[in-house]
Amino acid sequence: MQLDERSRTSVPNAIASPRAKLVYLCLLVTDGATVTELQELLSLKKITILSVLDSLTELELVAQRDHVYACV
Repeated sequence: MQLDERSRTSVPNAIASPRAKLVYLCLLVTDGATVTELQELLSLKKITILSVLDSLTELELVAQRDHVYACV
């Protein structure tokens, strides 16, 4: 893996929660996903995913557009 590829899959230091890191990396690798897609991919409850996405959005690391969340 080249340095450029590693930097694209690294987790920002602002993310402390293991679940938040997991959701962030999933969004990074998939180039965005809906809550339902995240639920299926990660086997997490929808309420957990929504809470994590809210936190990541507040940190301005994730944005939502047309029901799809993606890293910014």
